[in-house]
Order: sequence, then C-alpha cells, then structure tokens
Amino acid sequence: MIHMTETLAVHTLEGFLTPEETAQVTKLLDEHLEATRWVPARPSEGMVPPEAVQEILAAGIARALPAIRRVFPSVAAATPWDYHDLGPGDRIDAHLHGVGEPDARPQRVARVAFHLQEASRGGEFYVDTCSAEDLWTSRVAGSGSAFVPGTRFAREVSHEGRPEDLAALAGIPRTRWTSAPPAGTAVVYGAQLVHGVETVREGRLRKLITNLLDGPAR
Repeated sequence: MIHMTETLAVHTLEGFLTPEETAQVTKLLDEHLEATRWVPARPSEGMVPPEAVQEILAAGIARALPAIRRVFPSVAAATPWDYHDLGPGDRIDAHLHGVGEPDARPQRVARVAFHLQEASRGGEFYVDTCSAEDLWTSRVAGSGSAFVPGTRFAREVSHEGRPEDLAALAGIPRTRWTSAPPAGTAVVYGAQLVHGVETVREGRLRKLITNLLDGPAR
C-alpha cells in the first residue's frame, strides 16, 4: 500500500542515463522533431517520444528501480514518457496534481523528471513544501483504497486550471526547493508535492517525464 510520505518525498537518481544513452536519446528526438515538425502549443504541452527513446528510458527505470524503492517502496512500474521543450520566456507555474481517485488502480505514487538539456539561464525545476492546511482536502483513505488507511489527500491545482485556484495557491506561504542536478541525473518527486519550472531566461530546456505507479500501467 502507498504511504502518505511517499507522495511527499524527493529523491535523485545520479547516472540515470549514461552519456552514450543521453546522446542516443538526443539524436533520436532530434530526428523525430525534424520529421514531425512538432512545436508545443504551450510550455506544459508534452509529446510522446518514439519507441526507441521509450526503450532506453525504460531500461534506465529498470536499473534504477532498487534505488527508487528505497524511498518509494510501493512503486512497481512506470508509464510511457513525455517529452517537453521550453524556450526563452517559457515557464510552468506552480501546480499540484493531487490524487483524483484514491480507490483507482494503479495509482500514481511519484513522477520522474530527467533534464536532457539544461537552459543556459533559468528553467530550474522546483518543489514547494508547505505546512498550511489550505493545500489539503477533507478526504481520507479508507480500507478499500490503494493508500494506507487514514492518508490525507491534497487539493488538485492544475497549471492550466481555473485562475482563482492558481491565485489561491499563489497566496499560500510555501518554501521553494530549486534543483540543479548533475548531468545524467533524474529527480523523483511525490505525487502530492507542489512543483513547477522557473522561467527559461536563455537557451533551451529539454526534459522527459514519466509517472511511477504502484502497479502495471493499463
């Protein structure tokens, strides 16, 4: 069962991909972008990479699974990855995915973000921690849930949600933890953490994201 602390944890996977794997992923994505001419309609829009990229990233998850389970012991599988491409002026505002259906299976425990290319300036990934009750709903996990009974559930505040919800989140005092991981490192963060991406000031930010689940993806 998923413990609440897993949904609020942060972990890093140094050497998630080797330099050779990173170079191959970059090459395959560049070829795919050239063929498809894909351009994101908004900074938060992702693209599903080709199968060859998915295979390399899946191998990375398989290698890293023992390290992931030290912090997220309920993790059993990962979803297909999404690719994100941000340029100068792009950002992803602070948001919170939350848990939409606590009784559903499989359940998202955490996410993994792998920066394929860092922006020259800006574009840092961050999580926000907070003790305010305002982030939480009155829902509590029961006996039929994927979560330990008594687990609390945070509000869902989408980065593309209602302006009033985003304004309410902005008004809650939070402490920001900004990451600058070494090359080849992936960041794992719990599903109930506020997170986002700082504005890209210069250069290009290329990142890949997957969800970690407590059972096989359907």
